[in-house]
Amino acid sequence: MNLLFAGDVVGNAGRRVLLERLPGLKEKLRVDVVVVNVENAAAGFGITEKLGREFLALGIGVLTTGNHVWDKKEALDYIATEPRLLRPHNYPAGTPGSGWAVTRTAAGVPVGVLNLMGNLFMHPTLDCPFDCAERALAARPPELRVVLVDFHAETTSEKMAMGWHLDGRVSAVLGTHTHVPTADERVLPGGTAYITDVGMTGCYDSVIGMDKEKVLRRFVRKLPERFEAAEGPGTLCAVLVDIDERTGRSRAIRRISVAEA
Repeated sequence: MNLLFAGDVVGNAGRRVLLERLPGLKEKLRVDVVVVNVENAAAGFGITEKLGREFLALGIGVLTTGNHVWDKKEALDYIATEPRLLRPHNYPAGTPGSGWAVTRTAAGVPVGVLNLMGNLFMHPTLDCPFDCAERALAARPPELRVVLVDFHAETTSEKMAMGWHLDGRVSAVLGTHTHVPTADERVLPGGTAYITDVGMTGCYDSVIGMDKEKVLRRFVRKLPERFEAAEGPGTLCAVLVDIDERTGRSRAIRRISVAEA
């Protein structure tokens, strides 16, 4: 099984390159299932129902998010009716939506997707992501062997710890949130594919997807500045994970980077 996971879609540039390049990538790489983090898709902050529908129409199996999931108020209603849109699973009980979904390949193979958010320097009041992962995996049916974890976290240490914690028990632990692709992709000894951060799908002529002049003014002048998503050529950053669907163990992981012409 070939699983393609694309990192945080940011603003117009990210949406544009995803819509333009994903269909060709799916065909070229013989992708069986696609998962995309979309938490920054709406002008750099949040997700809307209109955008969610556009993404799902591309054949994306599951949409994941993170700390910006509620930036657009309508997401609270949309997520309650769209099970393919996830929010971090370690939000308190009663929060709209879920952080767990099961999609299927064209051949009918089930693929579980678990969306978690880190505590360090992010949301220390959320449930422990490690405990939450344990509970979610304990409840999965035995026939569900392929499981992807999108761990939306700030620190490399927390992400790496999650990779080792789940090694051999999930197919992949893929980091998101920092918008900068890391070069540490590998398959851990137990068969879990890992990367600290997949990177963003957006404009890299920026500061993590935001207009660089506005960000520089905040850093240099120390005054409040409203951030806006950068405009310019987009780059789709993703990873392709080769998974043995019989065991759920990964055989390989490689980074994918496709820029607009």
